[in-house]
Amino acid sequence: MSATSIWLAMLGMGLITLVLRSSFLLLPNGVRMPSLLRRALRFVPAAVLTAIYAPEMLLQSGVIHFSPDNARLLAGLVAIGVAWRLRRTFLTIFAGMVALHVFGAIIGRFSN
Repeated sequence: MSATSIWLAMLGMGLITLVLRSSFLLLPNGVRMPSLLRRALRFVPAAVLTAIYAPEMLLQSGVIHFSPDNARLLAGLVAIGVAWRLRRTFLTIFAGMVALHVFGAIIGRFSN
């Protein structure tokens, strides 16, 4: 693939992304989104984040890894519990990062 085709592909994808994201902002005043669509759009951020971090938690070397020595999975479970119980974004991130470091240190210590 040539450099020109790569640049054209990136510019095309960027233009499509810009048009799709700005379409909701540039709708005329008289146009209203259906209520079903508005309700569905509330779940998009959670679905996108889940699609990003779920494989990172569950896979190690391309293989699903459910085991007590998977520090990412354990830290993810801690973060999910904090998010469900407290509903605070910063505390969820903080708890997940602390849990990841703690579980990583514990698992690293016992795996030798």
